[in-house]
Amino acid sequence: MAQTNEPSFRESVDLMFNRAVALMDLPPGLEEKIRVCNATYTVRFGVRLRGEIRTFTGYRSVHSEHMEPVKGGIRFAMGVNQDEVEALAALMTYKCALVETPFGGSKGGLRIDPRQYEEHELELITRRFAYELAKRDLINPSQNVPAPDMGTGEREMAWIADQYARMNTTDINARACVTGKPTHAGGINGRVEATGRGVQYGLREFFRHPEDVKKARLSGKLEGKRVIVQGLGNVGYHAAKFLSEQDGAKIVGIIERDGALTDPKGLDVEAVHHWISLHGGVKGFADATYVKDGASVLEEECDILIPAALEGVINLTNADRIKAPLIIEAANGPVTSGADKVLREKKTVIIPDLYANAGGVTVSYFEWVKNLSHIRFGRMQRRQEEARHQLVVDELERLDRYLGDAWSMTPQFKEQYLRGADELELVRSGLDDTMRTAYQDMREVWHERDDVDDLRMAAYIVAIRRVAASYRAKGL
Repeated sequence: MAQTNEPSFRESVDLMFNRAVALMDLPPGLEEKIRVCNATYTVRFGVRLRGEIRTFTGYRSVHSEHMEPVKGGIRFAMGVNQDEVEALAALMTYKCALVETPFGGSKGGLRIDPRQYEEHELELITRRFAYELAKRDLINPSQNVPAPDMGTGEREMAWIADQYARMNTTDINARACVTGKPTHAGGINGRVEATGRGVQYGLREFFRHPEDVKKARLSGKLEGKRVIVQGLGNVGYHAAKFLSEQDGAKIVGIIERDGALTDPKGLDVEAVHHWISLHGGVKGFADATYVKDGASVLEEECDILIPAALEGVINLTNADRIKAPLIIEAANGPVTSGADKVLREKKTVIIPDLYANAGGVTVSYFEWVKNLSHIRFGRMQRRQEEARHQLVVDELERLDRYLGDAWSMTPQFKEQYLRGADELELVRSGLDDTMRTAYQDMREVWHERDDVDDLRMAAYIVAIRRVAASYRAKGL
């Protein structure tokens, strides 16, 4: 575990903020306004379960209201506490600003181990938590919009949305009170895998810039790169799956709670994921080498390391032994500020969390817009787009008949060109554009400022600059 002199997660976020604002010209009062967490609500509520009343503690923190609504997930975990929730809310502020989603930062958590409860019990607990938050406008389509996080998913978001709708029967926009819902309950296609997909798009954009790849002491494209993933939950699984299946990367290590699996030839991500879903861990999986001390695999040779689970897994106890030249933070705060300093001195390139895992909030934004507009993406224009493309194909087929064997369209071209974009394709397009644009904004600061030597500082500077501009526009 981390040493006693290791800063906490909350302190790490503040230290990284301090490093960034030291390079900026902000009035001290505005700097403090951006730094502080505006409000944190602590709720303790009882639910009758198994013949007795059980009391639960939950939190909802609002870091910044420079834009509203504020946005941030709700996690169910035993480690939830006020400091963690406030640190995560601050990260959400900077993340939303960096990828230009029009939200302030918020976060919520309930101190509970969801594995200890039956589904109907979890529903009672979630609905009561949602009730306590919603009656204080800490769940509201125009003020505070939660999303899934660790320990929660589509099911919990559907319960929260229904609870809000029951409390606000005349609110036509009730479904927009929360994102990450199932598609049949107002969700959007592509949300489940959005964070993992964002990690993939972020890496693709990084590898489009040879100058940046060279800084990481790497070369070439993503294909063939050796990847170690820590945590095969929703984010880690989708990132590993897409990188291996679509980009030709080799997943040479997967780290889970009960150990790790390694294979220099590459692991079958789908098979490992299926094994974990059946057995609760990686132990016993046949087609790989099992390592009992999973954390030690973080220190193995690889090209790209993807910490995709908890905060603080790379800290002062192991930072100097990390061999990966490129780290992409799929989790929130997986590298402590102490470890960050060690890794920067080693010239390790870190693609920071406030950019790397922003795919979730980006697609949540699309879902929120969909709920407010009350129409799915593509419904109005898809068939018109296909009809317009058909005109081109008809003309090409006429040319085809005229020229005979000298020229002809391939069947694949015709099929792909004729198909209009559906909701999933539009979501992926919007996410790809967001990740590309945000990376380019970061790298511009990274390359053009002599006093910025890492992407994390570049990301914070871009984000804080935008938050400051919002506050100035409000007259602060």
